[in-house]
Amino acid sequence: MRPDAFAAVMATGIVSVAAADHGVEVVSAPLALIAVVALPVLVYLSAVAWKREAWMILGDLDTAMGLLTYVAACCVLATRFSAYPLAVMVLGGLALQGWVSLVPAVIRNMLRVSWIVLRDQAHGGWELASVATSGLAIVCAELKIVFLAVIFWLLALLAYCVMTGLVLWRTVHDEATRRDVPSDHWILMGGLAIATLAGEHVHSLLYPGSVADAVRIVTIATWVLATLWIVPLVCVGWRRIRGWPAVFPLGMYSAATFAMAGETGWPGLSTVSLVFFWIAFALWLLTALAAVVATESLAGFRRSRGRGAP
Repeated sequence: MRPDAFAAVMATGIVSVAAADHGVEVVSAPLALIAVVALPVLVYLSAVAWKREAWMILGDLDTAMGLLTYVAACCVLATRFSAYPLAVMVLGGLALQGWVSLVPAVIRNMLRVSWIVLRDQAHGGWELASVATSGLAIVCAELKIVFLAVIFWLLALLAYCVMTGLVLWRTVHDEATRRDVPSDHWILMGGLAIATLAGEHVHSLLYPGSVADAVRIVTIATWVLATLWIVPLVCVGWRRIRGWPAVFPLGMYSAATFAMAGETGWPGLSTVSLVFFWIAFALWLLTALAAVVATESLAGFRRSRGRGAP
């Protein structure tokens, strides 16, 4: 059981959101059901692993970062069920509790080491700090808590700048990282995509004026930057595109682009969003199939070991 196992719920939930955006309920509804069932199952498995593997210490930065997938998963599901205020409040409360518990551990672990050490360890998965915070901004916006929505959105942008700076610094410094780009580097794009969706939600709550205009400009900028990320990621990371860390950003880009279509009225964005939804869904199917095959293989191995045991 990995700390970032909730990435499967994140990916499933956001592809469901993208499907709902385009009225593809035959895909959206089953994925939403899978995500809802998977969340408590993974919570139970994580609790067992927590006790067995001493996650409670949270002294490892990657462990603390990985567990932020739980926060993001709750936020994604809250977005999917935004039509039900009670579901948004419950899932948002769970997300906030997880964020308050994990972010201090992330900050503490980062402050314990030098910038050079952080550079040598940085990877795309660290963008989960920004992704989870943007998710909370969206939840607060859904609940019409404007002040907290703005604060979480700004914190998410700050976290994105810090983590991206570290990842790019390592990429420039480490040739091996440039040659073998892991799938979690796709979250560099996903972090901007969810910041775009959060910005669109925040902007919808603000009265017309300079603040609303600034939020709109930043939101458009994050979407443009997310779009620009796709080209280098495809060029250097296409071999690792399969996996939950890649499915989530592509699904989130579809949802963010759909939101931008409504925000700006730019022609063609709805079509772009639809194309990325189908790409994300195809990758979801491949990743889910690979996960099932891997689970069956592990179960078969354990059964064979059990029969061979004295």
